[in-house]
Amino acid sequence: MSEIDSTATVYQVVLNDEEQYSIWRTDREIPSGWFAEGTTGAKQECLDHISRVWTDMRPKSLRLRMEAAAQSN
Repeated sequence: MSEIDSTATVYQVVLNDEEQYSIWRTDREIPSGWFAEGTTGAKQECLDHISRVWTDMRPKSLRLRMEAAAQSN
């Protein structure tokens, strides 16, 4: 038996201020700078959710700078 039974481990989707996504085990404290997005479940369920909602991989600060530059042209 493995140390971590992946079928029993519950994950949550976490998000940072740059709107970047990751997953984190629910039995562990979320690292500083990240917060729970609200989705929990099996690892693959969380990864599938991220694939659906994280459609622009650019950090938020970069997107805002690019939008500002485009508007000033």
